Amino acid sequence: MPVVCLWIPAFRLAVARLTQPRVDLDAPLILADRLERGRVVDCTLTAAALGVRSGMTLVQAQAVALEARTVFDDPAADARVWAEVLDALDAASPVVEDGGLGRAFLEMHGIAGDPVAWLGAVRAALTGFDLPLRMGFGPNRFVAYAAACAPWPPGRGDAVVCDGDPAAFLAPLSTELLPLDENVRERLRLLGVSTLGELAALPHGPFVRRFGSDAAIWHDRARGIDDEPLKPRPRALRVGRTLYGEGAANSEEQVLFALRTLVGWVVDDLCAAGKRAGRLMLQLECEDGETHDLTTRVAQPTAVPTTLFELLRARLEGVTLNAPVVGLRLAAEELASGGVPLSLFAANDPDPDAVGVVLARLDAALGEGRALRAHIHDGPRIERRYTFEPFTLEPLITRTPQPDPPPLPPHATLQLRLLDEPHPIDVRTIDGIPHFVGTPPQHVVDVAGPWRTLEHWWSPTYGKGPILDRDEYDVNLNDGTVSRIGWQLDGWRAHAEYD
Repeated sequence: MPVVCLWIPAFRLAVARLTQPRVDLDAPLILADRLERGRVVDCTLTAAALGVRSGMTLVQAQAVALEARTVFDDPAADARVWAEVLDALDAASPVVEDGGLGRAFLEMHGIAGDPVAWLGAVRAALTGFDLPLRMGFGPNRFVAYAAACAPWPPGRGDAVVCDGDPAAFLAPLSTELLPLDENVRERLRLLGVSTLGELAALPHGPFVRRFGSDAAIWHDRARGIDDEPLKPRPRALRVGRTLYGEGAANSEEQVLFALRTLVGWVVDDLCAAGKRAGRLMLQLECEDGETHDLTTRVAQPTAVPTTLFELLRARLEGVTLNAPVVGLRLAAEELASGGVPLSLFAANDPDPDAVGVVLARLDAALGEGRALRAHIHDGPRIERRYTFEPFTLEPLITRTPQPDPPPLPPHATLQLRLLDEPHPIDVRTIDGIPHFVGTPPQHVVDVAGPWRTLEHWWSPTYGKGPILDRDEYDVNLNDGTVSRIGWQLDGWRAHAEYD
């Protein structure tokens, strides 16, 4: 499967040069995500030579590079330019995989020519873009990626071709090309493994047993083996209708009547195309020139007019209009193929339409994207055991029956509630054990611990990774409060409470 990998180095910086005036990529330049509490997204080589690094706070970056100019990233422009690049690549290959901003893979199987001709076709497809290009060719995705992204010595030009043994081609390259965790990379350094050739030379069985199942994939990649096919990017189909007429809608009933008509037209177009809508985009244009853009998510893609109308009506509940409506635009996006997969064991599945209506009302009441759910993670740090994520609506899938969950205990149990931010707390110890906590001090009736959290204990030796050294205690105070507190080098902090 011959593959061409396209890589645009510092893609966000290149887009900033296209969309913002007086951006010089040869001068010290900091690209930040925002002004307030911003962080560095990227920087030029001259800024990096001054000490700027991606992930720094904007204040830190400006402190180490006083003469550097700061510009701000425009995610909308990044997405727009990258979509245009992907569309242009269709002229070189019908199978294009989106590898993220600045990286794409093209399958050249069945296309007449040789690697030089294929690379020339990709280069010609992007002639209209003033972007720095790096290309690589190989017999599979990983080898092509390594050819494009590896730091080759000068003289290679903008394209590198692997036309021989993939393992020999990859052997001198760094293991940085593999998606390894920093802890794994450090363990490999301890074993004296820093190149793909050294990794490929390790015995497969013992290496996998020591580093886990993912190590089998790393070992294959280091030997130039990658059988995973490319995933063609989905086409962004969109079905839209517009409704304008004489006069204006002055009441809610008039708007809903017009909206019902518009939904019917869009559903007719969906049925004609054999598609179902996964998201609705509604725009209201008012008499005073103001427009309101509303996004409505669909729990399970559908083309049922009553369901789509009820979702839109629920979404409109939180909208206040200051002038009559003179026009409506409705577009259906994230289209799925027609037909709904049925499940043999769906009796206890939630109704996706009812879930969608509830979330539409939450968006109307709280604002779009404010409905969040907690996702639990395993880990030694209690503050990292959960994250808040947007409430997404995955389509229901066929599931095998699961056994009934075990019954709840007959008595109430304590639940650990993490604080939004750990805060300093006054603690008095006797023989290293907390005896008085808080202000005013509360006597500790009972205490459990300490539980030691010591991450990256090898860091002081090799200078890598953050260090966390903390002792945690559960304390029962004389006012009945049960809390989780911890001692670090900067003092005592309260981390959680039991409810």
